[in-house]
Amino acid sequence: LVIDKPAGVAVHGGSGVSFGVIEQLRAARPQARFLELVHRLDRDTSGLLMVAKKRSALLALHAMLREGKGGKRYLALVEGDWVNDRQHIRFPLTRWTTQSGERRVKVDPDGSPSHTIVSLRQRFGGYSLVQAELRTGRTHQIRVHLAASGFPIVGDDKYGTDSIRAQFAREGFNRMFLHAYQLSLAHPLTGEPLELVAELPVACRKLLQRLEAA
Repeated sequence: LVIDKPAGVAVHGGSGVSFGVIEQLRAARPQARFLELVHRLDRDTSGLLMVAKKRSALLALHAMLREGKGGKRYLALVEGDWVNDRQHIRFPLTRWTTQSGERRVKVDPDGSPSHTIVSLRQRFGGYSLVQAELRTGRTHQIRVHLAASGFPIVGDDKYGTDSIRAQFAREGFNRMFLHAYQLSLAHPLTGEPLELVAELPVACRKLLQRLEAA
């Protein structure tokens, strides 16, 4: 099962959220004997989210993602004028916890190997629309890789610029501009090649139109 998750919705309960996507799906499908998240999306990230309906599918999809056989591509609007048409970012990442108990991720030479391929899609003066392809699946990987490269994602409340986020919020854009728009993988049971696409949400499309017209 693949759904197009809206921004602002957690994928599972916990950390102040009692009911996430997976709990809602189980409540809506009481006849389903097995429903498990294949991977996760941050609460403020929208887009394609996979849910397995069989344990065999879950295990096959986990193996596929672990071996880098499936393609997961995201669209992000970043601050700054992205230079290279295509760039490999390989900063190692590690998790840490702030004094208030908030979980964060940072670049750390002793961290886990992490690899994101970033391609330029369109320039908008002081902002750029980029595609980010995950080759590893670390927590907050795209967000931290882009921020550490000097191009934080617009609206990112953890690694972005507060003043930019506040400016866009005043203009009606109240989310992080990160969207999981494409999945390329073989069906876990039949091997049939699948290409799944979720178009950018309306709020994101309207923002790009506004930047284009500016």
